[in-house]
Amino acid sequence: MADPSTYRPAPGAIPTSPGVYRFRDAHGRVIYVGKAKSLRPRLSSYFQDLAGLHPRTATMVTTAASVEWTVVGTEVEALQLEYSWIKEFDPRFNVKYRDDKSYPELAVTLDEEYPRVQVMRGAHKKGVRYFGPYGHAWAIRETVDLLLRVFPVRTCSNGVFKRARQVGRPCLLGYIGKCAAPCVGKVSADEHRALAEDFCDFMAGRTGNYLRRLEEQMQEAAEELEYEKAARLRDDIGALKRAMEKNAIVLADATDADLLALAEDELEAAVQIFHVRGGRVRGQRGWVTDKVEDVDTAGLVEHALQQLYGGGESVPREVLVPALPAPAEPVREWLSGLRGSQVDLRVPQRGDKKDLMATVQRNAQQALALHKTKRASDLTTRSRALQEIADALELDSVPLRIECYDISHLQGEDVVASMVVFEDGLARKSEYRRFQIKGFEGQDDVRSMHEVIGRRFRRYLQERERTGEWAVPEEDDTGTDPDTGTGGTRDEDGRPKRFAYPPQLLVVDGGQPQVAAAKRALDELGIDDVALCGLAKRLEEVWLPGEDDPVVLPRSSEGLYLLQRVRDEAHRFAISYQRNKRSKRLTAGELDSVPGLGETRRRALLKHFGSLKKLRAATVDELCEVPGIGRRTAQTVAEALSSRTPVAPAVNTATGEIIEDGAEQAAEPVAAAPQTAPSQETP
Repeated sequence: MADPSTYRPAPGAIPTSPGVYRFRDAHGRVIYVGKAKSLRPRLSSYFQDLAGLHPRTATMVTTAASVEWTVVGTEVEALQLEYSWIKEFDPRFNVKYRDDKSYPELAVTLDEEYPRVQVMRGAHKKGVRYFGPYGHAWAIRETVDLLLRVFPVRTCSNGVFKRARQVGRPCLLGYIGKCAAPCVGKVSADEHRALAEDFCDFMAGRTGNYLRRLEEQMQEAAEELEYEKAARLRDDIGALKRAMEKNAIVLADATDADLLALAEDELEAAVQIFHVRGGRVRGQRGWVTDKVEDVDTAGLVEHALQQLYGGGESVPREVLVPALPAPAEPVREWLSGLRGSQVDLRVPQRGDKKDLMATVQRNAQQALALHKTKRASDLTTRSRALQEIADALELDSVPLRIECYDISHLQGEDVVASMVVFEDGLARKSEYRRFQIKGFEGQDDVRSMHEVIGRRFRRYLQERERTGEWAVPEEDDTGTDPDTGTGGTRDEDGRPKRFAYPPQLLVVDGGQPQVAAAKRALDELGIDDVALCGLAKRLEEVWLPGEDDPVVLPRSSEGLYLLQRVRDEAHRFAISYQRNKRSKRLTAGELDSVPGLGETRRRALLKHFGSLKKLRAATVDELCEVPGIGRRTAQTVAEALSSRTPVAPAVNTATGEIIEDGAEQAAEPVAAAPQTAPSQETP
């Protein structure tokens, strides 16, 4: 536990300008990011008497070992930089939402000659009309399926559309009347675009006039005794009404708004958002967050808005919240900049919008209650598992960070290793790493384990020395190294990343030999503060270094179950990497090893010449004719291919016929299957 006074900035060193600040721990890891209208009073508030701080804030400042800041011009810039750094560094003491996926929207590609209706996620594209977002993709497809009866717009991919035009035959939807089949000329491009625009008008809420027009056409058809046409129009009207019933009108003035509500307690908060478009609820989404920092309702609202719109989500004209961020004007200005026009950020006070906000609030309360029911058992189980591991291995404290290593190969070839990381009993996949065994050839799991552990902790020691944990260079008041211009605890990318943090517990997949190899690697590097154990598969025994007998955990032990999960995840990660590496080796072509030649230019060369045989015979000038191939690259390709022996001609094993270019004209790369006995993968 650090004393905040040891890294407190000198009096008067902190500027009074707007800015963003970062607290780092002893390993240089960013643990908290914040912003301030004036940095000096905000940062000074963290260095008061610990008894006067909120417990979470006190935990943060005693975990931290340094603080640095960046001055910006305005509060809006501070808001944007804070969001960027939270996404980049994932600080443990910042509010983090567990649901950051993109939600599906109904899109109409009006920028194409023949507009297409489809489901899209992610950032909006120019020339595409969007409706939503929706909670589930199936909700969009149900709505579209009903509307295609009346608005038969194409929904097929470009590949299917081009294929139908080539063969002159529409797909199934064209035959059953759910597509106007512009691919075969049943309607012109202008007629199809008119259908797409009518579809957009209906989805935008302009439904009354269209329904009345259909009803008039149905009456006219009935009066003229065209009963089949009248029945078809009747069914169309019914389909449109069913589609409208899926999104009941909640705001009569066709409002576009997002309503955000919160339900919170001392430890957690649930966020619920209703997306209202054209007066109808088009989608709903929710998040749950741990309140790991001292934050009030207004602060949670600000974090939620950053999470919602910072990733490219479209901003509506109105954003209704239960409490305004303090101050609200920078957030309002930021949202207006994202939208490109004025955004009304406010708390609803009366009428339908206040009533709808109450509904969103009830949903948030129910979501928090449901989450706490599930969370209680999960949190209790994880805590018990970590404590059982600490007791069984006689550790001083529970292992909050566990790293596990596994070796995988196929009959001694493509030997690789994996490193997986669990923090607080949960997988942290951004910290996973994988290794290729480079020190020797062949199969030797013990030697491989020694090499991997040595490489991993050698990198850790290098990071400690380079980031200044051992020899810290003099830094100025902003935490910047005067020689390099970068922070003393940052890497070339501006943040400490690879192998910078040691585990409390190191687990190897194996028994006594693997544990002894890992222990030897740690001893050679002088690492004596990392606990080590091995988990043998056969009897699920836990082996400690230097012990003749294993530690046997009860089969019902939560600690053993957690170790098994960690070991199995390391095995899965190693096997997937080994299979991928083997697949690349078996399918590698002659062009794969040409330096400076990537996948795109390899394909361009093969497409231009048609086969490797013709490519080998090409001159440098002929190679330069290929788009993207310069003279230097052409010379490299020519030299590489001329220095290799041409492969033997392909032979049809059934007829004995020699195939001149058949193998080479196939999609590159091509390789013969290895003639080996059935093999098994060895973890």
